[in-house]
Amino acid sequence: MATYDPRSRHAEDFINDEEIRETLDYAAAHARDAALIEDLLEKARPRPSGAGCRCAGLTHREASVLLACEIPELNERIFELAREIKLAYYGNRIVMFAPLYLSNYCVNGCTYCPYHARNKHIARKRLTQDEVRREVIALQDMGHKRLAIEAGEDPRMNPIEYILECIDTIYSIKHRNGAIRRVNVNIAATTVEEYRMLKDAGIGTYILFQETYDKRSYLELHPTGPKHDYDYHTEAMDRAMDGGIDDVGLGVLFGLEKYRYEFAGLLMHAEHLEAVHGVGPHTISVPRLKRADDIDPDEFDNGIDDDTFAKIIACIRVAVPYTGMIISTRENEAVRARALELGISQISGGSRTSVGGYEEAERPHDSEQFDVSDQRSLDEVVRWLMELDHIPSFCTACYREGRTGDRFMSLCKSGQILNCCHPNALMTLSEYLVDYASPKTREVGWPLVERELARIPNERTRALASEHVADIRASNRRDFRF
Repeated sequence: MATYDPRSRHAEDFINDEEIRETLDYAAAHARDAALIEDLLEKARPRPSGAGCRCAGLTHREASVLLACEIPELNERIFELAREIKLAYYGNRIVMFAPLYLSNYCVNGCTYCPYHARNKHIARKRLTQDEVRREVIALQDMGHKRLAIEAGEDPRMNPIEYILECIDTIYSIKHRNGAIRRVNVNIAATTVEEYRMLKDAGIGTYILFQETYDKRSYLELHPTGPKHDYDYHTEAMDRAMDGGIDDVGLGVLFGLEKYRYEFAGLLMHAEHLEAVHGVGPHTISVPRLKRADDIDPDEFDNGIDDDTFAKIIACIRVAVPYTGMIISTRENEAVRARALELGISQISGGSRTSVGGYEEAERPHDSEQFDVSDQRSLDEVVRWLMELDHIPSFCTACYREGRTGDRFMSLCKSGQILNCCHPNALMTLSEYLVDYASPKTREVGWPLVERELARIPNERTRALASEHVADIRASNRRDFRF
């Protein structure tokens, strides 16, 4: 039997089933232990550190106690602490991105995804490089600067050479004042050599969702195809880091298995990356299972309601304070608004989950990976965020200034990253307001920019950021960054 060891490179050691089940038993036994829960909240709260702050975070077992908490007033304190930590590390900035689906050809048999190989009626598509260009121009014309590219696993149709060619095409396109400045990649688990090729291509974050950490369920949900190999898939982030990619993104698909099991496994994976590589996950995503072509979420019996979903987000934020947290257009406007307060720092906007969907005037549905709940345009989402007093940020400066991996984490964990991110967010928002925003969005945006510029604490940074914003408004000069 495998023994729990976060420093091991073997999946069944660092995602250890016995440890997870003992953790869940421990959490259930202490769900009404007010003294323990108060001690954990005290441990996790932000503390001043130099010009910033630090949070201790929580272990997977400690955070599981918070998730299991059955005391209403302490649950409210968990939410309050999550809000405090979110503001301490990320302020009121929300990073914007869009997914770009390159191909839905796939050889796997995943039972929860419409791209599975047995689905013979879904329209199969793979973008040519000309089609990639047209999609990217459409995304640039919305105002996007950051993409997450997606492709099914098919060694013949979607080899690494195709992915690399698409990345090169995306970065090469400069349309009017538009440019994609960061390409994140969400493709199947692969080899160290191919991860090194992705690194050399200049990707930002490598994202791979575990779907479920329960090995028994994993094998049932992935009955055929290379993704059936639980260990190879679960150990992918180690190979990515061995290949030089120091920003990686984790996630599970909530609704496939019991959420408390997935929560503990997700945090154990983060602890493993810290223990082995010295760098935890750059991002954690929290997708929920949604309806799609030939996929009925009601056939899965582990769905979670909105209140439970909100608590999961809050507890992840408390446990892993430094990580970026992502919510997609799988969720509707109300759910996303609540999640933003509790820990989410990145959202997609104007998203289409079809291959070739952005070039079409009407949203196509024949090759969607999942139903999009929030179908608002990027402009509507940007305006909505600002009306909620968030700063929509199109910043990619850290990636391009070499602030990745342990360099980013050291700045983030100390709170020093705010000195860069706040002015960068305002400058990239200003680019959006000048180049892409509707008049109505500009009316909301410019007062927010002026108000937030005045809040930059460092006088020199404030003056320089204000000067750059003035330049953006007066000319075609772009891409200022700290």
